[in-house]
Amino acid sequence: MKTEPLTSQSKSQRAYHWIKERIARQEYTPGYRLVLGAIAGDLDMSVVPVREAIRQLEAEGLVTFERNVGARVSMVDDSQYRFSMQALSILEGAATALAARRLTADDIRNARRINELMIETLEHFDPRAFTSLNQEFHAALFTKCANPRMLELVNAEWARLGHLRDSTFSFVPGRAAESVREHENIVQLIESGAPLGEIEKAARRHRSATLDAYMIHEHPDEALGLPAF
Repeated sequence: MKTEPLTSQSKSQRAYHWIKERIARQEYTPGYRLVLGAIAGDLDMSVVPVREAIRQLEAEGLVTFERNVGARVSMVDDSQYRFSMQALSILEGAATALAARRLTADDIRNARRINELMIETLEHFDPRAFTSLNQEFHAALFTKCANPRMLELVNAEWARLGHLRDSTFSFVPGRAAESVREHENIVQLIESGAPLGEIEKAARRHRSATLDAYMIHEHPDEALGLPAF
């Protein structure tokens, strides 16, 4: 995910990205207490912009704030993971379709290059590396979406997923081989100039299939009642 250069960011934006990055890296783990004064000291700023950053992270669900307790990194909740995956399937599917006609031959080659790297990881599977490449692959397809608000929402959900689950593929490694095959199908649809609705549907189903695999593995009884997307 691209961020603005530090020189163009306000202090609250700098604090926001600084804290969010540490949550995504799991340096700040679920339940970790965020001491505003200490963070302000690390960033050489007052607590005011840090407090503003915490409010923004709270609005995104990454941080919880309780009176007389303070701010903490939100605890992992499977229902929140499910909600984010469902939202991402819709948002990313739409963003991929909206970007499709703007992709060049070089963009397509780059997406295939990333997918080939993902295939290479399957022999000695590393869920974290695969997930990182997976995000890079999808970003290559949706980043040229002309709707900046759509991109903002997609990137926000990716960030939330990084907090909620280090890697879904750690739970369902067998899903990885299916995932790369679906990637090639999406690329072929874009390359052939398929209707945008078909591209969106394929991208949405791809995301939903990963969620379904996880839910069946972790919560087989609940998964039976999941609505179709």
